[in-house]
Amino acid sequence: MLHKQTMAMASSSTSSLTCSYQSCNLKSEFLGKKNGIQVTVVPITRVGCLRKTVECKESRIGKHPIEVPSNVTLTLEGQFLKVKGPLGELSRSYPREVKLERLESGHVKVSKAVETRRANQMHGLFRTLTDNMVVGVSKGFEKKLQLVGVGYRAMLESRDLVLNLGFSHPVRMPIPDGLQVKVDENTRITVSGYDKCTIGEFAASIRKWRPPEPYKGKGIKYADEIVRRKEGKAGKKK
Repeated sequence: MLHKQTMAMASSSTSSLTCSYQSCNLKSEFLGKKNGIQVTVVPITRVGCLRKTVECKESRIGKHPIEVPSNVTLTLEGQFLKVKGPLGELSRSYPREVKLERLESGHVKVSKAVETRRANQMHGLFRTLTDNMVVGVSKGFEKKLQLVGVGYRAMLESRDLVLNLGFSHPVRMPIPDGLQVKVDENTRITVSGYDKCTIGEFAASIRKWRPPEPYKGKGIKYADEIVRRKEGKAGKKK
């Protein structure tokens, strides 16, 4: 009896839902008219985009002109610069983002050719490289290294630098053209020349054989380098 009453209630609720659904003739439409309800759509004809021009700041290094000594000769041909002085001759090609110009005062100015981020990065870099060329052929550069360790010593044999660094054999390094190497007291090495990049590369290759270790400080270090020391392991307390 209870089961029949439940079935009757379910059928009546279903019929009421069907009636209510049939009485509502609205469908999920968003355009046009249906049963007196109008939906208005405003078309978007154009989407605007606001653009803002970002101006790169001028490099604090690149904006300074380069002083050229009287004993240095500069030859500028488009993006190619040749510098000749009493110590040697250097040349370099410049990218299109920067331009060089010779001022009436005799100075050389490096400026940006375009307003881009890459040009802003190249500005200060190539101004420094140009200044290194002028200073190198007129005054020169030098890099000093020091050997620290028992039995570590250096000597010159013709155009070779020979290092004794605790290996089973001595390390022999040919000296590149345009560089001069001097050894004092068998532990101090001075690398000099007119090309700063070549000096730095050769000095770094010497140091690479025995970088200074942080516990006793043994190795090859630059003369002005500060090696951060570490405390070794403490012995067991009795």
